[in-house]
Amino acid sequence: MPGVEKSRMYDVAVVGGGPAGRIAALAFAHQGLSVALIATQAIESDGRTTALWQQSLDLLRSIGVWANLEANAAPLKKMRMIDATGRLIRAPEVTFDSAELGIETFGYNVLNKGLNIALEDACVVSENITSITELASHVHFGSACAEITTESGKVIKARLAVAADGRRSVLRNTAGIEVKRWSYPQEALVLNLEHSIPHHSVSTEFHTPTGPFTLVPLPGHQSSLVCVETAEEAARLKSLPATDLERELERRAHSILGRFKLASLPQTFPLSGMTAKSLVGPRLALIGETAHVFPPIGAQGLNLSMRDIADLAKGLSGAKQRQIDLGDPSILETYEKKRFSDIRQRTNAVDMLNRSLLTDFLPVQIARSGGMYLAGKVGPFRRLLMREGMAPGNGFLPNT
Repeated sequence: MPGVEKSRMYDVAVVGGGPAGRIAALAFAHQGLSVALIATQAIESDGRTTALWQQSLDLLRSIGVWANLEANAAPLKKMRMIDATGRLIRAPEVTFDSAELGIETFGYNVLNKGLNIALEDACVVSENITSITELASHVHFGSACAEITTESGKVIKARLAVAADGRRSVLRNTAGIEVKRWSYPQEALVLNLEHSIPHHSVSTEFHTPTGPFTLVPLPGHQSSLVCVETAEEAARLKSLPATDLERELERRAHSILGRFKLASLPQTFPLSGMTAKSLVGPRLALIGETAHVFPPIGAQGLNLSMRDIADLAKGLSGAKQRQIDLGDPSILETYEKKRFSDIRQRTNAVDMLNRSLLTDFLPVQIARSGGMYLAGKVGPFRRLLMREGMAPGNGFLPNT
């Protein structure tokens, strides 16, 4: 929506135009809050994909976005894990089947390009969202509101600022919130493939000595690939001629999907992690990659961010109904307390799985193999892992 009223006080100002920022703006607007979205245009050239679990799909449905995505999304009905480490102690193959939980799918895999466009379009037409297509240059957190100044000098006032401006967040840094960062000796080669054999809605993850090699279904005879390698090997693979890369990836996939043909240009991304030591500050809440970053393993990144958004939106809706200031410390403290456990558990789980593949330490190999064995042979344990993988706290619900 054009223009910004200088004297207007918004309920919430969301800074950041990635999927997390736009989903947050739509979720808050859906609660009847006035939202200023301070973000540049969505990136339409992103060739990566995102697997969304059912809880995330419920949020997208509630904000009216999923209907525009479903036709171009691929269902994820089974997840197969194969130990391809070649080590002395190897785990047995395990398949997680959504039907075992009484549900049709674990979720869907969507192209980031389509997701970004659908979210941007929804923000444009929302009556409760004012879009300011600029970057935030600095912010002042006052006693009555947050004042965000854009690069052109516009000042946007809001009862609460929500930082979705990424790993180098202006808002988080201004608030003085410290972060813990770490890196891995790996890079992810990411691309989309066409293949001659149908995937049958099965996602396959090979565990290799350098990290996961994961094929996730896309519509038709296509899948997205995340191949985690050393930085040197990822660079070598990326530089290969297309036909040579197709043959190499097909070999690594043991030809389970037949012949490969590139459907997108390969991209590489260094693997790293980050967690903010606090999720809130005076009139500030952190969500998404402003609060937590970890490797693209187990499809946890955006799903975790969407749980941030759902919990924060619920808290703000309750505050509005009770006529409490949206920036009140009690609202922010409740949000932080609710989110910290989930973030810590997901971060530790992804870190542990990734590092367990890199180590030659025999006890760690035995522990990983033992866990996979139990998942394959013990039904209640397998169903527990499936529920917890999709949404924390659901693992102990009775099977339906």
